Amino acid sequence: MSSTLIGVIETHWKNELPVVAYRKPKSNVIISILQNDSTLHHVMDFTETGFVFAPFDKEDPAVLISPDQVLSETYKICDLEFEYPKLPLTGEKGREYHIEIVNKGIKEIENKKIKKVVLSRKIVVANHCSPIQIFNKVLISYPNAFCYFWYHPKIGLWIGATPELLILKQNSTFVTMSLAGTKKSKTEDKPLWGSKELEEQDMVTNHIARQLRSYIPDLTIDKVNSVRAGNLWHLKTKISGTVGQVDLSSIINVLHPTPAVCGLPVVEAKSFIKRHENYDREFYTGFLGELNIGKRNTSHLFVNLRCMQLKEDSACIYVGGGITSGSNAEEEWIETVHKSETMLNMIFN
Repeated sequence: MSSTLIGVIETHWKNELPVVAYRKPKSNVIISILQNDSTLHHVMDFTETGFVFAPFDKEDPAVLISPDQVLSETYKICDLEFEYPKLPLTGEKGREYHIEIVNKGIKEIENKKIKKVVLSRKIVVANHCSPIQIFNKVLISYPNAFCYFWYHPKIGLWIGATPELLILKQNSTFVTMSLAGTKKSKTEDKPLWGSKELEEQDMVTNHIARQLRSYIPDLTIDKVNSVRAGNLWHLKTKISGTVGQVDLSSIINVLHPTPAVCGLPVVEAKSFIKRHENYDREFYTGFLGELNIGKRNTSHLFVNLRCMQLKEDSACIYVGGGITSGSNAEEEWIETVHKSETMLNMIFN
């Protein structure tokens, strides 16, 4: 980023005024939306214009940063070879509890009460890097992700790099995706996927398709692809169609939270999460992005994965994984360790 844009973002943040800066996947343009006062705006029906930041729990209100100023800048994306330094053992104290709740989830699936549940944890580490410095590392390190810096004085400061699209709606055209399965790899070679990952991906895709068919009769489901996000690979399926006159709030209501961040059936999985996860996810596994922007009335929303919340001299990092009948608790723990490296590398690398 240029010193000019950095200065604008940093000044707004230090003056305790709402600001978001973001870059879309595979783009070389950073967009910054700045609100000129500290009013906390909530989204009422998704007809508003601005940048939305919504929590995991849809019962809690989504926040809107009003576009009083909109700036953009083109910059060069640097190619970065990923190196994996020895990171601090940040989560060992949470290992026993996470394995315990994963085993409870597996038992619930065996008892046919749920088909899948996504269980997560929060890692708190010391942080002495500036938020702007962290955001710059995120931009360089994750060119294929939606990267963002989000701040509101009445909510806090979040930074992330998420690979998962929730909705792209431009006039009547519509695109979403199902994203599930995770494997770590340092190479460009696509991984060999096991039955657990393939089952999970199929489960998520089928649910999204069922939810959308009544709104989008011409729904198209593409073939499953392997996509890389940093040092992790995921399974992705593109789903698209024409929405016509359907309002955006109806589509968001049936998609969020997706089975990729909650589970199936969604209501029962969410209930299990609330009973057993020992923390509030807040905006982790919520969604964020442009709401009704520009001539094409674009809403470009992403699921809030691979993110951190910065608080004074600490960073809260959020990671999770999908639990199915084929899950192993120890392997699920290791998966969260691998996922945590996305944000930990931004602090310790």
